[in-house]
Amino acid sequence: MNGLPVIVKADGTKQVFDPMRLIVSLRRAGAGEHTAEQIAHVITETLVPGTSSKEIYARAFALLRKEARPVAARYALRRALLELGPTGHPFEDFISHLFRAEGWQVETRKIIRGACVAHEVDLYASHEEQNTFLAAELKYHNDPGYKTDLKVALYVKSRFDDIFSCDPTVRACPIDRGLLVTNTKFTSEAIAYAECAGVELLGWSYPAHDNLFLRMSRAAVYPITTLTGLSHAEKRLLIERGIIAVDDIMQDRRTLDPIHLSSERIGEVLAEIDGLLRLPLVPHDIVPV
Repeated sequence: MNGLPVIVKADGTKQVFDPMRLIVSLRRAGAGEHTAEQIAHVITETLVPGTSSKEIYARAFALLRKEARPVAARYALRRALLELGPTGHPFEDFISHLFRAEGWQVETRKIIRGACVAHEVDLYASHEEQNTFLAAELKYHNDPGYKTDLKVALYVKSRFDDIFSCDPTVRACPIDRGLLVTNTKFTSEAIAYAECAGVELLGWSYPAHDNLFLRMSRAAVYPITTLTGLSHAEKRLLIERGIIAVDDIMQDRRTLDPIHLSSERIGEVLAEIDGLLRLPLVPHDIVPV
């Protein structure tokens, strides 16, 4: 990679631009090998030192959008999760939607009595086939450079320990697993502690073969902020009406009524959703980044 410029990542750190990482992220979104290599080549040839990863993403997204909107939408998935804010409630509702699509019975913002105090957990889920009950703490961030760190993992572990310690003969609901979920990434310290202490983590790229991106792709569950055919204001209005995932729109197109789209635009949005939901699963040889 001699001669390649140094770029600025979302967290402010600098690194030499690696075209292969861009190719991997494009292919992971569903782009063909030729398309991914061509886009990476165009960007590499025009890149200047000091370019931000955000600028590189925007250029790759624009080029990919010309090729295939559904693929561009999935490529933008990480940014789409960031746009669910500013509060964490839409993210909580989206994760609940994802778990339901995976076969879980879900309750949100549930009060569970621990050995010492009562706790409000963001998500409580049970799976009949797996005979499993879990509580999840969700940490939403709208800064792509922010990572969920060790102190959060410590805090979550202490809450789960109190729930695990309560008397099973008197508590209302059993908890077998504790899960910490974030829409961004974890620090290496948080991961090391969680793996040692027995706290399950779910983030954008962790764990490697069952991370948030892969679970969304497998379940074909995507936030409406993924759609390229809607404006930011239109997406905000739908979120305020409780429309969080694109499959909600496909199941009932009347959910688009509050934003008063023309028949032509409705057709375009539905076509993008259909293409997005039909995208193939991520190839096994594509390693998450």
